Amino acid sequence: MRQQWFDEARFGMFVHFGAYSVAARHEWVQNYERLTDEDYRPYVEHFDPDLFDARALARRAKETGMGYVVLTTKHHDGFCLWDTDQTDFSSVTTCGRDIVREFVDAVRAEGLQVGFYHSLLDWHHPDFTVDWNHPRRDDVDAAELNESRDMARYRAYLHAQVRELLTRYGTLDYLFFDFNYPESRDGWAGKGPEDWGSEELLALCRELQPDMLVNDRLGIPGDLVTPEQYQPTSPLVDRNGVPQVWEACQTLNGSWGYHRDNHDQKSSTLLAQMLADSVSMDGNMLLNVGPNGRGEIAPRDEATLAEIGEWMRLHRDAIVGAGHADFVPPREGVYTRRGDRLYLHLFSWPLGFVHLPDLGGRVSFARLLNDGSWLRTSVIDPDQQAVNMTPAGQAEGTLTVHLPVQRPDVLIPVIELTLIGV
Repeated sequence: MRQQWFDEARFGMFVHFGAYSVAARHEWVQNYERLTDEDYRPYVEHFDPDLFDARALARRAKETGMGYVVLTTKHHDGFCLWDTDQTDFSSVTTCGRDIVREFVDAVRAEGLQVGFYHSLLDWHHPDFTVDWNHPRRDDVDAAELNESRDMARYRAYLHAQVRELLTRYGTLDYLFFDFNYPESRDGWAGKGPEDWGSEELLALCRELQPDMLVNDRLGIPGDLVTPEQYQPTSPLVDRNGVPQVWEACQTLNGSWGYHRDNHDQKSSTLLAQMLADSVSMDGNMLLNVGPNGRGEIAPRDEATLAEIGEWMRLHRDAIVGAGHADFVPPREGVYTRRGDRLYLHLFSWPLGFVHLPDLGGRVSFARLLNDGSWLRTSVIDPDQQAVNMTPAGQAEGTLTVHLPVQRPDVLIPVIELTLIGV
């Protein structure tokens, strides 16, 4: 039952925030540009998010229709956003603030579920061995660096930090670990469950936060799977056909951390379609924002979230608490279902009619969800011939919904259908 709230929420906010927000060139900037600790230090020393307002962030998530928020406690660069005893490489050192504490208090105050992201990697830690993901992998002395490094010591550090996070902030709802890469590449070994102590980490989570969801990125099975930056095309099942709890984590522009010069923005319509598509397959969508170096959500991102929030205000019932429907949708869109209500999300707006297979005699009422306005329905005789303005050619049992010519001025028009005998 630990995922009950998760299945209900369907929509969450991911927040990637850290020293890389100051660099403003993607959260992997240290890796991509092969930066040493000294090269990276100016971004750390100038991490002073004077405009970061956790309460405003939590309100934005709630107003966007999201039910949970996940914050990066530490990304791959090792920079920590809480008052950890294990290192001074943290926001407490640079600006005297426990960002995680501010976040937890604000999210709880809005009645949302609290999630942490925590990277298994740590490019700053002196015992984290160089591998094919490490910024120092191309150094002439890279192999020699590993002679003095000890993953056992790093593993103890990793576990100690996870214990801090699970014991200092009250009840948590979700822990998003990131990530496992056991394969070798370019002459370097990767890191797998043995390097992280994944079994012990999961046991620690179960011991300290037994009702908390844990994702699948420890390299061992967790509570849910997390496809990233792509959309599944059917409900997810394992190799034995067992349905999986899942969440598509998506970005606004392809970058998780703030990337000032990346303007490859997804439209609010596309993102709303991705959300509806996920729910239609019994999945969630975790949509990311990357606050800038001063801690604010960029205006372009704020505008997109506001547009999605307005759509969610009118269409919340078709998303929150909804899921997969065992009906074949028409070519124009996808279905979600909540109890006796079936919701048709129209990704394209047809002229005059939309034909719904197998729903003839099964619907008592149809309306547009955005304004609650009634829509006429009919069942066309399958033997009827098309003549001039008379439609025909639909299979027996097809329900036809009559539509206005003008498409409703919303991101995605949704038709609510009340099912009979449910």
